[in-house]
Amino acid sequence: MVDGWTLVRLLATAAGALATARLAGLLAERLARRLPARHLDSTPFTLVRRCRVPLLATLTCALLLVGEPWVRLAPATGGAVRHTLLLLTIASSAWLSARLSTLVIDASVRVTVRRRDPDLVRRARTQAGMLRRLCQAVIALVALGSMLMTYPAVRALGTSLLASAGLAGVVAGVAAQSTLANLFAGIQLAFGDMARIGDVVVVGGEWGTVEEITLTSVVIATWDQRRIVMPVSYFTSHPFENWSRRDPAITGTALLHLDHSTPVAELRREFEALLAKSELWDGVGKALQVVDTTPSTIVVRALMTARDGGAAFELRCQVREHLIAFLREHHPYALPRLGVAAAPGSGPAGGTGPVGRGGSVQAGY
Repeated sequence: MVDGWTLVRLLATAAGALATARLAGLLAERLARRLPARHLDSTPFTLVRRCRVPLLATLTCALLLVGEPWVRLAPATGGAVRHTLLLLTIASSAWLSARLSTLVIDASVRVTVRRRDPDLVRRARTQAGMLRRLCQAVIALVALGSMLMTYPAVRALGTSLLASAGLAGVVAGVAAQSTLANLFAGIQLAFGDMARIGDVVVVGGEWGTVEEITLTSVVIATWDQRRIVMPVSYFTSHPFENWSRRDPAITGTALLHLDHSTPVAELRREFEALLAKSELWDGVGKALQVVDTTPSTIVVRALMTARDGGAAFELRCQVREHLIAFLREHHPYALPRLGVAAAPGSGPAGGTGPVGRGGSVQAGY
């Protein structure tokens, strides 16, 4: 049972630790205000202010741990309290370290992309996200190993994590597992500039945008608002299409199957007039050519460039719809027709059908 003086010393130690931690936090903020910074979001004051809670928690736990012997608790109670304070100090220190690393990485990204280059922004966001998660994982691993070392029964395990085997031994030991294999693949994906957040990709026959890259998976947002979650290792072991890795501009194609009598030159002029009025065409390239023939049709291919994959898809649909409507209105004979032979004996006596013996029916579509 705790006597009166012990309780007084306990309360005084707690109050002193809280007051000292608060005073240290205020001094750190005042000092950080005086330090120069080249960028508003990366000022030392901003970092200190956003780390206020974990900083106060770390200082309070550390001061309580230092002042615990002065309280003079019973040996059994004192040992349990000392051990609890030690665990809280390690946990709060890990929290502070994770918050600091996150803020420093985010501030570095904002300074790096101040030129507003979209390609650089996507690359920096992808690499920063990977670095952030990697730092948090390493900090959590170190904190867990440090906390394990405070227990005599499992000290050998904690020592193997931090001292004997070391962090490199931990990574090498777990690398055979699929989770860490995905982690290494994620680092390769981010820093190898294979795919970035916001890139337009085609993976497994699905067209979409890279929405998120985590330590173990990549989230693809498809055009129909679905989300495809794929392991990162897929992108390092299988080929995939990246439509915006260096330049988001792309060439779209629209195929038309038409009759041999189609006035191709007039159709080409209509196609060029349509592109000249379209806001989706980037003005770089265009072409309308007959690329193939069959016994009943010709294949006309319309090529047009656009600023990105989404604009190219919309432009292809507009070109296809407009050219078909133009032919239907001005040259209906240019639409493909299908010859249908009359069935033998299907007409009146002495005939084979509505067009006479040996005739055919042509149906447009």
